[in-house]
Amino acid sequence: MDVTESDVLAAAERWRREGRGVALATVLETWGSAPRPVGSRLVIDAEGNFLGSVSGGCVEGAVVGEAADVIASGVPRTLEFGVADEAAWKVGLSCGGKIAVFVERVD
Repeated sequence: MDVTESDVLAAAERWRREGRGVALATVLETWGSAPRPVGSRLVIDAEGNFLGSVSGGCVEGAVVGEAADVIASGVPRTLEFGVADEAAWKVGLSCGGKIAVFVERVD
């Protein structure tokens, strides 16, 4: 089943109503080869549950990890992953592309 942007936003709203800590990650920019387009979203709760996609594979694992910090601190951040970065290899983004993902807490 394909997850739509509406599904992701509805989950964020529902999870907040349930009292969960929630963050929303959004692809801001892509360069070269990237698996998901600008505007793609991933909603994450404080327990590490998530819905949607910003890249796939290990990049999403890194975004989920950063989202926990954003939920706890309330401070949004922009994450960048690219083939030239050491972090890109750690998270499996070796396809030659780069992405920027904005992660913000949903209050």
